Amino acid sequence: MFNSKYDVIVVGGGHAGAEAAAAAANTGSKTLLITMNLQTIGQMSCNPAMGGIAKGQIIREIDALGGYSGMVSDKSSIQFKMLNKSKGPAMWSPRVQSDRMLFSQYWREMLEKTPNIDFYQEIVSSIIFERGSACGVITSLGVKVYSKAVILTNGTFLNGLIHIGEKNFGGGRAGDPSVKGITEVLRELGFTSGRMKTGTPPRVDSRSLDFAKMIEQPGDKSPGKFSFSDETKPLTAQKSCFMTYTNKEVHETLKGGFDKSPMFNGSIKSLGPRYCPSIEDKINRFSGKNRHQIFVEPEGWNTIECYVNGFSTSLPEEIQFSALSKVKGFEKVKFFRPGYAVEYDFFHPTQLKLSLETKIVNGLFFAGQINGTTGYEEAAAQGLIAGINASQLIKNKDPLILGRADAYIGVLIDDLITKGTDEPYRMFTSRAEYRTLLRQDNADLRLTPLGHQIGLATNYRMVSVNKKARQTKKLISFYKETSVKPIEVNEILIKKSTPPIKHSEKLFKIYSRPNILFKEISSIKKVKFFIEKNNFCDDSIEQAEVSIKYSGYIKKEINNAKKLKKLESLKIPSSFNYDKLSSLSTEAKEKLNKIKPNSISQASRISGIKPSDISVILVSLGR
Repeated sequence: MFNSKYDVIVVGGGHAGAEAAAAAANTGSKTLLITMNLQTIGQMSCNPAMGGIAKGQIIREIDALGGYSGMVSDKSSIQFKMLNKSKGPAMWSPRVQSDRMLFSQYWREMLEKTPNIDFYQEIVSSIIFERGSACGVITSLGVKVYSKAVILTNGTFLNGLIHIGEKNFGGGRAGDPSVKGITEVLRELGFTSGRMKTGTPPRVDSRSLDFAKMIEQPGDKSPGKFSFSDETKPLTAQKSCFMTYTNKEVHETLKGGFDKSPMFNGSIKSLGPRYCPSIEDKINRFSGKNRHQIFVEPEGWNTIECYVNGFSTSLPEEIQFSALSKVKGFEKVKFFRPGYAVEYDFFHPTQLKLSLETKIVNGLFFAGQINGTTGYEEAAAQGLIAGINASQLIKNKDPLILGRADAYIGVLIDDLITKGTDEPYRMFTSRAEYRTLLRQDNADLRLTPLGHQIGLATNYRMVSVNKKARQTKKLISFYKETSVKPIEVNEILIKKSTPPIKHSEKLFKIYSRPNILFKEISSIKKVKFFIEKNNFCDDSIEQAEVSIKYSGYIKKEINNAKKLKKLESLKIPSSFNYDKLSSLSTEAKEKLNKIKPNSISQASRISGIKPSDISVILVSLGR
């Protein structure tokens, strides 16, 4: 290994690192994945689940581009749920409960089967730089390994500090040490960093719980799956999760330990994820609430270990145990290990280009929690893009940049680079202006052609996507061109409590009614005959229905997206001198020089930049 030079070195084997290594290797780059423990590749350090609101869309997008997270999630899932089904399709979000050990096992197996990847177990303590470019790494044993690009995916390990009550010790995760040296090297080069916090709840013995006192949370009756690939199949058996609640007695017990809480006694000064607060933070911030939900999630098919979702805490172990034993169903609880908080270094993402390459050092990429994000899905998405673009860079090809109208991944990266973050960033559907376009069901139609173009998505995937697109188009055309008479459809309409028709109408118009679904429309003889004759796949049928139901919204968002694309096409040269523009305020110049937007569209999204500032830039550009 040490006599050869790699194209790409990926530091860290978590969700970002695993996707980065796979993407770089699958696009033809000779790749080395260095991680401190090869047994924990793809480790689920927190909850054993993938997907959820907006996060499920991200996993579908990763899969559509040719990443591995969707397939690994399917292979290791123990429960599947489509969330938000009571709302419109733009809000539907797939989620799987995972077998923690199988998840890591399948990640390693898939990576080992990927050509162009080598593995090495070591801690990277420094980066090798030459003439302003990253060209390798130095391990804790002093071993130097050279490359053309380096991707840092260090997660919570950079100067990580674990807190349990008044005790604290170095570590990025329970059982694993922290990483020292990298932060200091990057700071010397001019990078600015900060500290963030995340936390995790206790793990408990399921044999000590009384599930009869809890509310069962089963999976979907007809479970789906994440990956668009035929390599994975929906579950035929599922494990249930369970729900219970905290109460006043639990809250009082927890409050009794607040003086020893690192969150309240000053030991932790960094910010944690606002939308996934610790139990003590919830009680403190929402003091008027008498109870909070607790979700009991099994860790796998063949383990008695359970994850106590909703009870993240860094209080002393005895307080954790005393409080949790007062929760209904937990009266005889036995701990596997207590919850804890971990503080770690991150680097402000405004120091990156949209490709995730750093602005200060060529060939150096950051992905995952090092950029201030939280969540497996956000990390995996960044790893995928960093891996693709590191490979594109060494081939002298243009980077893959996904726009806000292209993917949730594009929204995520644009938010980080353009706006920055001072607290762990989490993706929500509300962050996406074009969420009717960016649905989980059409991720393959949106992104597989891009994945195929750069060499990630296979030819077979592309054939499948083209078939789905053709069938969907054919179905929609049929609905638009085919009319039905009152006698053919009125009985159905009356049963669904929607007004009958008096004259012949196009099927498209009938199908557009909110309460007329495929079940009803397919009971019309000519529709049933057409679908059976052409053998349409379920995905195409669903895609056609969504396209018809939301045709007005989709058309509006497409028009808005076209306007955005026009602004994105107005490029700002990287050498553009904002200081020469006397009409710009000092604040505007500082922000524009810091972010260095690559387009007028990106410049307009920078906090504090006014429309008048954009006008000044446009005039200077000759627009």
